[in-house]
Amino acid sequence: PFLGRLLARSHGMRFGPPPPLPPVATPDLASALSTLAAAFADVLSAAAADISWQSAAALAASLCCVYLLGAVLLSEPTPRVDVPVDEDVEPKIDGSTAKFDAALLTAEGARREPSVVYCWDPSSMDMLGTLPVASAEDVAAAVGRARVAQAAWAGSTWGARRRLLRTMLRFVTENQRAIARVAVRESGKTMVDAIFGEILVTCEKLKWTIAHGEAALRPERRPTGTLAMTKRVKVEWRPVGVVGAIVPWNYPFHNVFNPVISALFAGNGIVIKVSEYASWSTLYYGRALRAILAAAGAPTDLVQFVTGYGSTGAALVGSGVDKLIFVGSPSVGGHVMRAAAASLTPVVLELGGKDPFVVCDDVSEAELDRIAQVACRGVFQNMGQNCAGPERFFVADAVYAGFCSRVGAIASRLKCGPPLDDAEVDCGAITMGRRQMGHYQALVDDAVSKGARLLVGGYTPSGDDPLAAGSFYPPTVLVDVPESADILQTEIFGPIMCVVRVADCGGAAANDDEAVRLANNCDFALSSCAFAQSAPRARAVAARLEAGMSASNDLEGSTYLSQSLPFGGRKQSGFDRFAGIEGLRGLTTPRAVCDDALEWLPFGLGALLRTAIPPPLQYPSRGGGFDFASGLIELFYGEGVSLKLRGVAKLIGAAAK
Repeated sequence: PFLGRLLARSHGMRFGPPPPLPPVATPDLASALSTLAAAFADVLSAAAADISWQSAAALAASLCCVYLLGAVLLSEPTPRVDVPVDEDVEPKIDGSTAKFDAALLTAEGARREPSVVYCWDPSSMDMLGTLPVASAEDVAAAVGRARVAQAAWAGSTWGARRRLLRTMLRFVTENQRAIARVAVRESGKTMVDAIFGEILVTCEKLKWTIAHGEAALRPERRPTGTLAMTKRVKVEWRPVGVVGAIVPWNYPFHNVFNPVISALFAGNGIVIKVSEYASWSTLYYGRALRAILAAAGAPTDLVQFVTGYGSTGAALVGSGVDKLIFVGSPSVGGHVMRAAAASLTPVVLELGGKDPFVVCDDVSEAELDRIAQVACRGVFQNMGQNCAGPERFFVADAVYAGFCSRVGAIASRLKCGPPLDDAEVDCGAITMGRRQMGHYQALVDDAVSKGARLLVGGYTPSGDDPLAAGSFYPPTVLVDVPESADILQTEIFGPIMCVVRVADCGGAAANDDEAVRLANNCDFALSSCAFAQSAPRARAVAARLEAGMSASNDLEGSTYLSQSLPFGGRKQSGFDRFAGIEGLRGLTTPRAVCDDALEWLPFGLGALLRTAIPPPLQYPSRGGGFDFASGLIELFYGEGVSLKLRGVAKLIGAAAK
């Protein structure tokens, strides 16, 4: 009543004393709100005879406020999940922990794979423990458990699925530091890289799916066909069943939760084969997921983890899962496709990229300052170990020197080292260690041998260098990179910025044409971005870049901050999508449904209008079937009145036979 009186008074309405609110003797919120609504209705009734349209609008707004307040207060509270980081998940960091010996990965002689999964911190080389290698039988058992759980979950309500995701979101927001520290220990990234690349994007995906997932997956009405005018048709999005996911090591938390969110909201179960370089974190993340599922009232076997090497992944591909998501390299993706073809298992392939970053010749000095920071964040975030991240920088000749001097100055000041307990570290470790750093060095050496220049970095730490104690490769800026260099065609997946000068071709349009030609001269096509002082020019260049995703005047990864958008590429970057409406629907089977639209008609008319085979088309044939069908085509699809009239004549003639 107070709210109503306040709003009404501001619009000149006249009231007597407000009806008193009786005291609420119990904490029954529903009863209290009911009393509030009744008293509010009394006030409105008293004012009904003297109300202007402005006052009516104000009162309508106040009613909406009361309704929304009630909806919020009466909504079911989101369960809180507390999963402590146990001693086995957060070992002591005091220098006493045993160090990992990389020779263990090849120490078992003729065996192609070690007998256990070794887990270590790439920044300190601390040994974190070992996990079992799942056999084909172990994988089959995990798929079986997920399938039993999914059978129960498939019929869950949208409310139950949102409750599960809200529980997950609350856990993530309340346990950011623990989640990040586990990811940092596993992968070597910095805490800032973890909070952005692991947690923020996961929260955004959860929020979008909670708000928009049902709209993407509920049955969708479609227009009926010309000859189906008495029907109604729709598409239903049914869960595929059990999803298999083979995920990489670069984002241990997000790479797990990303497919889990979509798979579970679509009504599926999921079995995840994590990378052998990111298995240890599943101890904590797996416990968290089971606790979240239990707290939300969902079957706890919906999510299964298997650890191991290539043979475990192959077992998952051939295990009978209903759809497979693979994120990795093109070469392994090809093996996955061939293996999946044997059982006709549909696959989603996300196979990396070499994203182009184009800078046009019209950018101002101030804009160049901004672009340089964006470029460095893009290439050095997570030490460049990103599926979608800029690797090739095509900079117009007019601004080339200014761009190179700026990014060189930024990169030279970056602090590299163990990141867990030093908030000033900019660049962490290389997750795969010396093997991956050898790949970097070979690409850098090839580029330099062909004329490229090193502004910063470009070496593998050794000897007394403090960085040699861990898996560190310094931030590197490589300029004047020639088009013939291997580094412009081979995915780096590391902290190396490759800058290519776009020659002055005599005008803005010609310069942009050359930048686009260089950018598209690559077998990868995941994401892309273009920068120009003129926003229309930036959009025009970005639109011509061959990629599954693109951004103008922003880092190409900005598309991932809008989880309504699909994620995926073309060419060697793979096909199909995850994220967005397309990603959710991709984990379902579209089912076409047709039924009678006029069943509601009385006196048996609905049944009378059900489909019946016309006499000319009934068995046995009476010889008029072709003319009857031809008449239908001419009547309903023919151009012009004369053709339609001829169709009518054919129908009459065929019916008379």
